[in-house]
Amino acid sequence: MTTSNKRRLLLQATAAATLAGTAAWSSAAEERTLRIGYQKFNTLNILKGTGNLEKALAPLGWKVKWFEFAAGPQLTEALNADAIDFGHAADTPSVFANASGVNAVYLAAEQPYPKGIGIFVAQDSPIRSIKELKGKKVALGRGWNVQYLLVRALEETGLSYNDIVPVYVSNAADVRATFQSGNVDAAGLWDPFLAGQELATRPRILRDGTGLSNNRTFHLATPKFVDQNKNIIRILFAELKKTNNWTQAHPQETADLLAPQLGVDPKVLRLATERRNYTTVPIDAGIIQEQQQIVEAFYKLNLIKNPVQVKDKVYGEALL
Repeated sequence: MTTSNKRRLLLQATAAATLAGTAAWSSAAEERTLRIGYQKFNTLNILKGTGNLEKALAPLGWKVKWFEFAAGPQLTEALNADAIDFGHAADTPSVFANASGVNAVYLAAEQPYPKGIGIFVAQDSPIRSIKELKGKKVALGRGWNVQYLLVRALEETGLSYNDIVPVYVSNAADVRATFQSGNVDAAGLWDPFLAGQELATRPRILRDGTGLSNNRTFHLATPKFVDQNKNIIRILFAELKKTNNWTQAHPQETADLLAPQLGVDPKVLRLATERRNYTTVPIDAGIIQEQQQIVEAFYKLNLIKNPVQVKDKVYGEALL
């Protein structure tokens, strides 16, 4: 074989290898997927409805898959199982996840949403105040934001969480069913389920979160995914900011956008949207302290066993 033929074969082999490598890289790029967990009615849910994140990530060869969860505890378990990369949960589910060793870090928070949670009784109930819940049955879930609200509301009146009889359920639908069955005296829910209950049965709200709980939503992710894909997270937050700005100025349009996606009446979503501030902010010392207070409240009640330090669960680099 001549030298020129050898050289040609070598070049052909090199080119073939390069093409194969390029094809493999392209295939891998096509398979790169951002897996996002969300719950009904939240900023991520609205972003999903717009399709804008998919458009922003497509030029980078990324796809997005969305997974709906009934509540924060189920979502944080999915993070821990590496079934999703990114998601959101309210303040208390996030604390319970921290305390149980869930492999997730705080990336950002949303603005306070105290009117989006409430403890309520039936319209014709003789109970008129939180203090009158002593010895009564209250339907709610373990590690929910409304559980923390109830803890604080009872303390506000001189009572303790041990003075009521919690009836634990696993999701918002079970709360509504249990409450409407008459087998409990009161219940706790969050938006949009709270808004739905308000419009459906006109319950008496004994206490919302005003002055007791900021009811923040937190954006969480597995630290390994963030370490390896900071640019993807930054793009996500950039698109989320655009969505939040639009949502804040268009409550009715937001309700109309989400209603078919969620199977929720637009009137319910409009009520929930009007009392919410859609802004994502970095985790600061004040927000860390809010979360630490939740840790201390549940540790004192022996409802969590690990007095975790929230500051240790915050990602070390701002990505907003």
